Amino acid sequence: MCSSEFVLDSVLEQDSIYIGRFELCQLRIINKDAWLWFLLVPVRNNVTEILELSVTDRYYLMDEINAASKLLDFFGSCDKINIGALGNIVKQLHVHVIARKEGDAGWPGPVWGVDAGNPYQPQALQDIVDRIKVCISQDPSIHLEINQDSDQ
Repeated sequence: MCSSEFVLDSVLEQDSIYIGRFELCQLRIINKDAWLWFLLVPVRNNVTEILELSVTDRYYLMDEINAASKLLDFFGSCDKINIGALGNIVKQLHVHVIARKEGDAGWPGPVWGVDAGNPYQPQALQDIVDRIKVCISQDPSIHLEINQDSDQ
């Protein structure tokens, strides 16, 4: 393997599904249907903290957090968007962007540690991707390349 090839943490790979690519980050979705839960994973090896990113990459990260939040808002089914970058279990830098609804499993507490939901059925996942495509077509500020066939 070439040393410059991006390596995704095995836990992130196991728990999420690749949706597309922003300038800096992969957009992934946690494979549990209890919440609409995106992960942004900067395509940078050996980065565990936001402070380790370049100034330009930090700009992209904030812009992509905003874009992922817009995608969740487009779905119109959340009362609050939670954003977090913990890294206590998975060290590789990744940012959670989660649609929360009053009364959901774990509300009003955090989603971490709450075992809820089932893996997405293929059609449900495709419906999410299709809605993301509609949102992208309506909001030119969201620069996301959808490609479900690749993790790069």
